[in-house]
Amino acid sequence: MVRRTLRHPIRGDRLLPKPSSRHARSGRSSWRNQARQPRIRPRKSVNVASLVGSPEDEPSRPSLRLRVLGLVVIALFGVLVLRLWTLQVIDGKSYAASVTANEVRIVSVQAPRGVIVDRNDTVLAGNVDQEEILLSRATVLQDKGIEGLVASLVGQSPAQVKAEIADSQNSPFEPVPIDADATPAMIEYLLEHQSEFPGVTVQQVAERAYPQNSASQFVATPVLGYVSPISATELKDNPNEGYTEASQYGQSGLENEYEKYLRGTPGVEALSVNAQGQEVGVLRHTDPVQGDTVVSNIDLGLQNYVQQVLAQTLKTDRNTIDPDTHKYPTANDGAAVVLNAQTGAVLAMASSPTYNLAEWVGGISTANYNALSANCNTLSTTTGCPLINYAIDGEYTPGSTFKLNTATAALNDGIIGANTYVDDTGVYHVPQTCTSGCTYTDDEDESAGEVDVVGALTQSDDYYFYKLGDEFYYSNNPNGIQTTAADYGLGKTTGIDLPGEDSGQVDSAALRAAQHKADPKDFPYPQYYAGENIETAFGQGETLVTPIQQAVAYATFANGGTRYQPEVAAAIVSPNGKVIKRFLPVVDGHVSLPASTYQPMLAGFEGVVNQPGAHGGTAYPAFAQYAKFPMNNYVIAGKTGTADVGDNREPNSWFVGFGPVNHAASEPEYVVAVVVDHGGYGAQAAAPAVAQIYNYLYANPVQPVELPTEAHQPSSVPPTTQPPTGTPTTTTSSTTTTSTTSPSNG
Repeated sequence: MVRRTLRHPIRGDRLLPKPSSRHARSGRSSWRNQARQPRIRPRKSVNVASLVGSPEDEPSRPSLRLRVLGLVVIALFGVLVLRLWTLQVIDGKSYAASVTANEVRIVSVQAPRGVIVDRNDTVLAGNVDQEEILLSRATVLQDKGIEGLVASLVGQSPAQVKAEIADSQNSPFEPVPIDADATPAMIEYLLEHQSEFPGVTVQQVAERAYPQNSASQFVATPVLGYVSPISATELKDNPNEGYTEASQYGQSGLENEYEKYLRGTPGVEALSVNAQGQEVGVLRHTDPVQGDTVVSNIDLGLQNYVQQVLAQTLKTDRNTIDPDTHKYPTANDGAAVVLNAQTGAVLAMASSPTYNLAEWVGGISTANYNALSANCNTLSTTTGCPLINYAIDGEYTPGSTFKLNTATAALNDGIIGANTYVDDTGVYHVPQTCTSGCTYTDDEDESAGEVDVVGALTQSDDYYFYKLGDEFYYSNNPNGIQTTAADYGLGKTTGIDLPGEDSGQVDSAALRAAQHKADPKDFPYPQYYAGENIETAFGQGETLVTPIQQAVAYATFANGGTRYQPEVAAAIVSPNGKVIKRFLPVVDGHVSLPASTYQPMLAGFEGVVNQPGAHGGTAYPAFAQYAKFPMNNYVIAGKTGTADVGDNREPNSWFVGFGPVNHAASEPEYVVAVVVDHGGYGAQAAAPAVAQIYNYLYANPVQPVELPTEAHQPSSVPPTTQPPTGTPTTTTSSTTTTSTTSPSNG
């Protein structure tokens, strides 16, 4: 007989033998009443047999083992199913893309850049289609010999091709451009022998072209700017703009300022390739979208003329001895700006020396770049830097052109009146207690006698302005000149829509203290005395201005006191003629110019150009010789400037003109500013240049801006212009010619 035990619920069928009988009991009471004795059992050793039942006692359990095994199999099968589901469902798309990538090559198709046109819808910077040869990196990894074959095809060394392939600037996932200007013969040979050049493809790309350039004339180089392959930093700074390593990026000028409009939208092309990396078909293609058109305020005919005049001026100035110093001016560099005084529109801007923007197309060579940048980080005594736009980035001592600010401040503050006369004895002595720098002399120690503000401006009388600087220093408004200069826009950027503008500076007590704090070795004296304010009053000392600042300042006076932000761009227009944005005149500030201030100053500025005689205008001889328009009807006003630069070198030559004044009852319209670095007297170099520019403006008044439309797209053929009398001979852009007049004050 067997019984089950509850001590083994799983193994409940264990057999336990039942004892045959109980021990005999002699009697109930005697057995229970026996004294309890300690139980003593014999010590038993551990025996495996005693712990494990014998085969006879243990029945087989196949059903349990099968169940355990089944559970294991089910678990393993579940893991397998889960893994397959993960591979096919969750990661299926990525693996499919990886497989497809071995068969499909995605190529970014660069969009043609938008064009830049002048105000008459004439193309200044456009595009030309070029055939470009590319090589697949994947093919190079499979067949190293292809580098040598491609090198022979394009006329390069294998090392050059290898360097292009290894260049990290090129995308690792796209074919690498090897030759950006492949010839038709090269393309034809490649197509005929395609099987010999696995992984080599041909792509049509749009490259920058400058249809108005010629061998001797490079049009608006600093205004347009250049493009080059995008840098790693630019790519990182524009992560969501659709750029790739093959993109072009505007680096200067309008190309940089309006990059977001000009760059366009790239297209995409999916190419089917075989195992050898050869293209066998196009799977899909998305066309790129050309960038927008930037319509500028520049007038091409005027721009060309201004550049020719500036180039001539520098060349002739270098070959004309200064009768006062008996030296030949070095005329290192120069700039010219033409503004619309009523709107701030930039009608022309030239900088010299200059260069051909086409040097950047397809990548500039190291030799060419070194030549262009050779003098950019040095203070050359003979030449300037072509890469610098001196119209906005050249800082020059202004000389007497700064008297605009001093006269305005003095008349507004009551330091002088329109009828205040000063006896110019030729030598000004500081009346206050003075230990050094107490005496200032007129140019060539000339005595002008009794002079009012009109005569002081006309003759550029320094004595008159010495006195004003001295009186301001001890007045209740010692910073009056500096405050007025700031109102005219000096000492800060104008906000022109071109990158790289300098702010200049106006000499003051605050400037001297800041200079000393920043560099006590070069600026050991932080004090600003009356002598420094006297120098500030006539445009010397530490004051520096840019040509665009001077043009804006005189435009502000010419229009009656409204300071406009200068604008090169007039509008942004899409390729199909939709106007994206118009740039309207932007008012940046005002200068108080009541009639009591404006009229005597205007009379003085008109006298500079139109008053003859011994005490006549400083620019009268230059305009009498070079102006070919009727000066009595087409009245021009202005101011000469001769800025001492020390170091026994020729002064900076300045002239800023505005007008026509009262022409057909209109307000002054054009402002023309010209500066020649180390060019001599203002009347010697700059004034003749301005007179010639007004010759062109008289013969060719600037027309309103014409926007392109879908029906009338930009043209590379400029409109006809009237050659003004005295047209300068065309020369190279970095050189020049103009005769000069005898120098005079200012």
